[in-house]
Amino acid sequence: MSDTTPTRTQAERADLTRARILEAAVRQFSENGLAGARTELIAEEAGVNKALLYYYFKGKEALYAATLELVAQGVRDSSLAVFDSDASAGERFLRSTLNHFDRIHTNPGFQSLMQQEMIRLHRGEANALTPLIDTFFRPLTVRMQQVLEEGISLGELIPADPSQMRLASMGANVFYFLSSPFMRLIEGFDPLERSALERRRKSAIEYLGQTVFVDREHGARVAARVLAASPMPEISGLFPHFIKECRAIKTEKARNL
Repeated sequence: MSDTTPTRTQAERADLTRARILEAAVRQFSENGLAGARTELIAEEAGVNKALLYYYFKGKEALYAATLELVAQGVRDSSLAVFDSDASAGERFLRSTLNHFDRIHTNPGFQSLMQQEMIRLHRGEANALTPLIDTFFRPLTVRMQQVLEEGISLGELIPADPSQMRLASMGANVFYFLSSPFMRLIEGFDPLERSALERRRKSAIEYLGQTVFVDREHGARVAARVLAASPMPEISGLFPHFIKECRAIKTEKARNL
């Protein structure tokens, strides 16, 4: 009786192929949406044929759902790492706000996918976001709520509604990027130019340090520490674990040359 269990090499190759397809799918879906993206272009960019693409993903909708799940996993993992770090509740709140800003800045593909899904959700259409709520997004909301409640109960943060504090921090980040074309027309500069982004992220964290902390001097010190520990990253377009997979892909290609 032959052993049909895949060898380690076969399993690794399968994982790399799947990662290549998802990498190409992130770009195609973020640029063209679910309706406009073409599976043949995704397959071509991934270096596979359509038959192999459909072997891993049973159809375009399934590939789209897997793509959104991948980027949602990246959001969850990076955010939970901040919430679970060894720092005061106030510092974790500022770190999470900065992490959110940097995620929008460095991962335009994810933002595009999220905006498309928000529109579909708003219209009451079938969407790929709803199935991910309980697994990825609600746990983040609950965890941030817990961090804010901890900071308030310990007297580090002001006694305000934690939900409103969360919306004030994350909403300001989203609005900055969404309104950037409008601000460019009004103020005559590009809000997405690197120096403008550096100024905005610094000001946003310093502002929170002065408004949500009971002790403003303590808040200023925390803000300075958070900013010093997290310089503004470059645009990657991909999440860290995705980058790791892509490096593995390049290594595999080099071995096959």
